[in-house]
Amino acid sequence: MSRPTARVLTLLELLQSGGLRTVAELADRLGVDGRTVRRYVDQLIDLDLPVEAVRGRYGGYRLASGYRLPPLMLSDDEALAVLLGLVAGRRAGLMTAADTASETATAKIRRVLPAHLARRLDTVLESLAFTAPPGEFATPDADVLLTVADAVHHRRPVSIRYTDRDGRRSERPLHPYGIVAHSGRWYVTGTDPGIGEDRTFRLDRIAAARTLPGSFEEPAGPDPAQRVLSGFATAEYRYEVVLRIHATVAQIRARLPATVARVAELAEMEGAEPTESTECWRRVELRVERLDWLPAVLASLDRPFVIERPDELRDLVTALADRLASCARQT
Repeated sequence: MSRPTARVLTLLELLQSGGLRTVAELADRLGVDGRTVRRYVDQLIDLDLPVEAVRGRYGGYRLASGYRLPPLMLSDDEALAVLLGLVAGRRAGLMTAADTASETATAKIRRVLPAHLARRLDTVLESLAFTAPPGEFATPDADVLLTVADAVHHRRPVSIRYTDRDGRRSERPLHPYGIVAHSGRWYVTGTDPGIGEDRTFRLDRIAAARTLPGSFEEPAGPDPAQRVLSGFATAEYRYEVVLRIHATVAQIRARLPATVARVAELAEMEGAEPTESTECWRRVELRVERLDWLPAVLASLDRPFVIERPDELRDLVTALADRLASCARQT
């Protein structure tokens, strides 16, 4: 789309937002002079759009009162961004309703686009390939998501009906701090005032949410995304793994991200306080259901490490080392 055409559409959007717009304001927003603004207005009038000119010191342009523009007017870039967002969001599990909602939304957008633009976008979608198949994700209820989001914004407590991973149902209050999308799922994190502890809940497991009277103050500390990641790292699993690794934080995080492990310095270095970029001994804690993947990860770190617990992990690391040594001796 040519730049003049794009500017005319931008002018239309500015007028559609309501109110009177001065020539100076429109010229500044469009990056053109006043004469060019008047020429763009004439183009809109030629398209039978009821643009009114208001004369006087505070004059300018506005759309006629009560006029309703067509429901959707997108440039090529905007239309492509919307459609690709729908496709990517559906595959990433970030849709808040069933797949049919995404498909019907895509169809509605295509119906109101000019034919030549719709055909061009179709060629993009038909040519697009993904390296992984779409996952199966449980999507949150739209009413639940909107209610919780409103409570987050206005710092209002909510009551949620929740079903945990073992199928136990409960109704509990929550002071929600934020909503986080992670690995194809939606989470709300906050404090359960009944027990005074931070909690994270999957939105798709919340059957209903209602706003409660009152308000709350969010305490200082990590942002909502960090709270969710910390919750994953400290969740209950079959094995509690404790390691000592001599490395920088970045070296450890390259193989053991924050969703998996907690990292802390063991002690201050002589004469200086260690930073994240300092190579020093660090305590690494994990909670995992299986240990079989850890030996290869530790080997790929290529840094000195000590296994504090569990003993089963020592056995697995020793077995991997023996296998590697045996393969290396073969000719």
